[in-house]
Amino acid sequence: MPLYQEKKPKIKSVSYAKYGYLFSLPFIIIFLIFMLYPTVFTAVIGFTDFKGVVATSFHFLEHPFENFASIIANKTFRASLVNTIVIWVMNFIPQIGLALLLTAWFTNRSRKIRGQGAFKVLFYLPNIITAATVAILYASIFAYPVGPVNSILQSCQNFFGKLIGLAGPELAATIKPFDFSTSPWAAKIVVAFIQFWQWYGYTTIILISGVLGINPELFEAAEIDGASPRQTFFQITLPCMRTILIFTLITSLIGGLNMFDIPKLYIWNGGPANATMTTSVFIYAQAFSGSYLYNKAAAASMIMFVIIAILSGFTFFLMRDRSEVKAKRAMKRMEKLSKGAEA
Repeated sequence: MPLYQEKKPKIKSVSYAKYGYLFSLPFIIIFLIFMLYPTVFTAVIGFTDFKGVVATSFHFLEHPFENFASIIANKTFRASLVNTIVIWVMNFIPQIGLALLLTAWFTNRSRKIRGQGAFKVLFYLPNIITAATVAILYASIFAYPVGPVNSILQSCQNFFGKLIGLAGPELAATIKPFDFSTSPWAAKIVVAFIQFWQWYGYTTIILISGVLGINPELFEAAEIDGASPRQTFFQITLPCMRTILIFTLITSLIGGLNMFDIPKLYIWNGGPANATMTTSVFIYAQAFSGSYLYNKAAAASMIMFVIIAILSGFTFFLMRDRSEVKAKRAMKRMEKLSKGAEA
């Protein structure tokens, strides 16, 4: 046995953690300044009397929830909340339906569709067009009294009028343009259609990505067992896409309840009878129109934050994997029984 041991040279380890912190520092700074601070400040001024263009100071109210109670009692806010939910539902249901159909079409293993990349680009294209451009485009399409949609409607009226035997003055009396900007429900439908048109491509690409992440052996096993494409889609594809569907639903819910640009730019000031006034448009009007009620706008923002959080949690609860929950409960029961037997 040697009297001395040769010392091995120490290898200096390099810690890369500090570089990770360094590269994440710009995001952290931007997040703190432009996201966290405004959020906290908004939450604070909801309990104050802060308003006015040149206001430099504010005081906390004697009754802290006075602004919140005032907003909840406001009929315009309640109407804007109903409008927001209705418009979101009207655009999300056809959006997710069409996205699922396109996903099933593109990911069908029995059909080898050519030019999938080009299709995906075309589907996603409306999502990258600015909201102002989209609003101007659809204002021209649904223009009154002359516009593409009104021309089509008048042509249909002319065709069906002649079909039922109308002619001359009677036919001319039936052919009238329709003003979409003065009808409350027509304005809602147009705004919902614009939202649907803008976002269905994004939803389709997200769902296709989810399908491509499923283990292909599951589809091969289904083909060997003789499963039809419909059975494969409903029995394998959809259950395996639970996480992606939850992500799509939650992000759509958050985006839908924060809807601002199209309702604001397509028809100004909430449209006919405030039919297209969403909560975000209402908050904008409170903060930057008239009396500049920043405290009321902040209170409305925090109310919407709570509503979105509750609805998101409820969505997670509804779409949870019940079989996994039952399995966890069964495991806990088995653990309790085993501990009891050991005792």
